[in-house]
Amino acid sequence: MKPLFKTLAAGSALAVLLSTAAPALALDDSQKKEMGDFIREYLVQNPEVLIEAQNALEAKQQAMRLAQSTKGVTENKDQIFASPVDITLGNPKGDVTIVEFFDYNCGYCKHALSDMDDILAKDKNVRFILKEFPILGPDSIAAHRVANAVRLLAPEKYAQFHRALLGGQEHASEQTAIAVATSLGLNEAEIRKSMVQNPNDGQVRQAYQLANAIGITGTPTYVVGNEALFGAVGQEAIEEKIANVRSCGKSTC
Repeated sequence: MKPLFKTLAAGSALAVLLSTAAPALALDDSQKKEMGDFIREYLVQNPEVLIEAQNALEAKQQAMRLAQSTKGVTENKDQIFASPVDITLGNPKGDVTIVEFFDYNCGYCKHALSDMDDILAKDKNVRFILKEFPILGPDSIAAHRVANAVRLLAPEKYAQFHRALLGGQEHASEQTAIAVATSLGLNEAEIRKSMVQNPNDGQVRQAYQLANAIGITGTPTYVVGNEALFGAVGQEAIEEKIANVRSCGKSTC
């Protein structure tokens, strides 16, 4: 081994080798090969370095995502927590608000429906907002258009409609959504008329804009306090955030 690599190996300075030594030196082909062999030998002998690097990368990415979501939530509070086009379940004057971005064809949203219901059953001081976010294709968009018509025509039946459509086994589409709505007593002709006269394009576009600001790439995503929770994180994780908001005013104390 040449003196350069003896020195680096003796100091166990792989990070220095990668970030400092390499750019500073004009290496010939033999030196490049020797450097590559040294790096490979080091990693083979110390494979835990790869795990540490992966963990560090994941932690950094998570921190960046959390920072973006917190910034996005802070800058868009009114649209997230006080949009007049969203349906509120639970206590409308609750001391903690949960916002869920969902798609009627999202399998994880279907599984997470019971989390919402269990939280609302246990905690009578939670306000739960449903943010319609159709991202899974044309059928989802059509199903959410029907949902918007239900919201406008019979808002008192929206919660029942929501649970039936999201909790059902059928693929959500315009047809299945209308079938659920008519089973609750709504008139199909009135639903279709409302869909034409009151399209929900604007609110869906706003949901997309909010998702982009917060860093949402899938459903479900929850917003609690000043933070977004990505994915079907489960009832316990959501309740922990609720407790934190009550304790210190933020989702993470």
